[in-house]
Amino acid sequence: MKVLDLQCTQAHVFEGWFSSEDDFQRQLVRGLLECPLCGDKSITKQLSAPRLNLRGASAGRGETIAEDGQTSTAALPSAALQAAWLRMVRRVMAQTEDVGERFAEEARRIHYGETSERAIRGQATREQTEQLLDEGIAVTPLPIPAGLKGILQ
Repeated sequence: MKVLDLQCTQAHVFEGWFSSEDDFQRQLVRGLLECPLCGDKSITKQLSAPRLNLRGASAGRGETIAEDGQTSTAALPSAALQAAWLRMVRRVMAQTEDVGERFAEEARRIHYGETSERAIRGQATREQTEQLLDEGIAVTPLPIPAGLKGILQ
């Protein structure tokens, strides 16, 4: 089993497990790999090693070692931040009803008391979202990774 550090164009870092380097390359070419956070399919393999010795100093994930030997944290989302965001999205999905493309209509019905109040989620265009906000209906766009829309293993 080969464990690789992968990264999308949005700088989300995640692990991928493959039977071999060839398996990774085949999946990459076929477009089967995608970021679990944003769904980006433009994935690159990152340099990964259990430990790197550079002039006797070592850097953790997200750190770089400058010429003078000083370490600095890179401007990448931390693994803890990514994990917290995924937990939050999972919680929202577990505690809301998916009304799909009827979101704007259903949000209005709830707001105007035409149906029972409940937590909903769904899809709305930018225009629909702006109209809801103009009407005083509080909505929050939340991108949901494609991997969370189905059953996770």
